Amino acid sequence: MFIQTESTPNPATLKFLPGCEVMKSGTANFAGPDGAARSPLAQRLFEVEGVTGVFLGSDFVTVTKSDTRGWDVVKPQVLGAIMEHFTAGHPVMAEEAAAAPAEEGEEDGVVMQIKELLDTRVRPAVAQDGGDIIFESFEDGVVYLHMQGACSGCPSSTMTLKHGIENMLRHYIPEVIEVRAV
Repeated sequence: MFIQTESTPNPATLKFLPGCEVMKSGTANFAGPDGAARSPLAQRLFEVEGVTGVFLGSDFVTVTKSDTRGWDVVKPQVLGAIMEHFTAGHPVMAEEAAAAPAEEGEEDGVVMQIKELLDTRVRPAVAQDGGDIIFESFEDGVVYLHMQGACSGCPSSTMTLKHGIENMLRHYIPEVIEVRAV
């Protein structure tokens, strides 16, 4: 198994491409070991000293490290953990956690337009950088988004959010006044 790595705009985050499917559908974000119980892969990665975050995408794993450890030390250990996990055939997610939560309630037309633009224009671009952007809510003209993976804590995420996503949403949806990170 050959695992490729790619740098991301966030210097504390690397994107690992194992060359196989990671998540069948959706994504999973783990901000610490306490929330990783539903993913054997995330649990294993948090055993590597210095790993502070794990994000699982369709065909990639994004790992965030602390400032106290360098990638020269952390990267080989993360590569080994990912390789061992996939070659042993262990599941990425526990079975009961594999099903995506159902959408709650009906959405109005503006929210549907926002989600459509995020899904078709924004999420594919940020996935290339090892992250994801999740729609949280739309209230009084403000779109609230949750940034995950490499996007979370990235120095350029504010510029992407304000100048990229906000401008695009305001262009297509006049009801949108502002975009904020949650």
